[in-house]
Amino acid sequence: MKIEEQFVMKKKNLIYFDNAATTFKPVKVINKELEYLTEYTANSHRGDYNISFKVDDEIDNTRDLVAKFINAKHKDEIIFTANTTDSLNMVINGFFGYYLNEGDEVILTKSEHASNILPWLMLKFQKGIKIKYAKLNENNELTLETIKKEITKKTKVISIAEVTNVVGDARPIKEITSLAHKHGIYVVIDGAQSVPHKKVDVTETNVDFLAFSAHKMCGPTGVGILYGKKELLSKIVPTKFGGGMNESYDDTNIELVSLPYRLEAGTPNISGIIAFSETIKFLNEIGMENIERTENYLRRYLIRELKKLPYIKIYNEQSTSSTVLINIEGITSGDLGLYLNTKNICVRSGRHCVKMLKEESEFTDTVRISLYFYNTYEEIDELIKALSKLDEIEKFAKN
Repeated sequence: MKIEEQFVMKKKNLIYFDNAATTFKPVKVINKELEYLTEYTANSHRGDYNISFKVDDEIDNTRDLVAKFINAKHKDEIIFTANTTDSLNMVINGFFGYYLNEGDEVILTKSEHASNILPWLMLKFQKGIKIKYAKLNENNELTLETIKKEITKKTKVISIAEVTNVVGDARPIKEITSLAHKHGIYVVIDGAQSVPHKKVDVTETNVDFLAFSAHKMCGPTGVGILYGKKELLSKIVPTKFGGGMNESYDDTNIELVSLPYRLEAGTPNISGIIAFSETIKFLNEIGMENIERTENYLRRYLIRELKKLPYIKIYNEQSTSSTVLINIEGITSGDLGLYLNTKNICVRSGRHCVKMLKEESEFTDTVRISLYFYNTYEEIDELIKALSKLDEIEKFAKN
């Protein structure tokens, strides 16, 4: 299989290095979504007719594929949401909003995405929980030792990204979870930047909750996944109530259906969920180990070529993720991003939804180059060619 031929967007006159934000979609995913829209459009769990049965079967198939993809023990441990943000809000508000009390401690880091800080801050304002931010080391990495220093008898939750979307440090999740569980602490993982790039096994890491998004791994937008251990998911108080998640109700009582449907109120993104099945098949065909290996090669090549330009500052050279942060002294990240846009090169500029990181690092505003397995050495060469024109960049920034 020639990977580039699977992506219509790769045939456009552009170079795309903003994969941490979202990724291109292969033809088979697009076709699967079109199949639903043209051949069996119907709602889920609503109709006693064939095309509605077909919808139910397709959604169930996707749920089964996702469970196997992350090695969940039960397919009912897979909840379909709108995105990682939705998944995190569901577990933070629907589970921990009832579990935590005033004075209870939650460990985060200041390099977490806004989706994994803002809901916790709301609980702090509403319930008086205490948030502790584990320090990053000199390479802006989170270590097991740093986590150990923050744990007290009041610690109830550790909520962190497996791989961060800016620094790109990969955390030792299995070891952190083992330590946490010895102290009766729950572990919530933001997998938005890990699940798309490497093999993630929730049975091996033993995490309590994991959130990730389809659109960051060649899937449709508007589809998120919340994995949780079955016994914990059953304790979540739904944050949305409506059709499909209730057995019966009256003025005195509400009876909910079983998992996973009790947490999936209303009509879901049916076409997206169904198409996501082809995403999982596609990634399995390539192999997550091959994806991780390819990205490592591309990143090393990118770093090597960037270092040939002495005026380029690289902030996270030691990271092992697919993101590389750079700047040019005297040029704002926004100006550099806009300049690269004139060369049809897509990067991300700014603070990347991590506004607290500036309090303990120099990562205030940067240009983020984020790679995926379908990027090429030739595309990196074009980026380096554009960045080598310092005079042109400086002239552009002044105008």
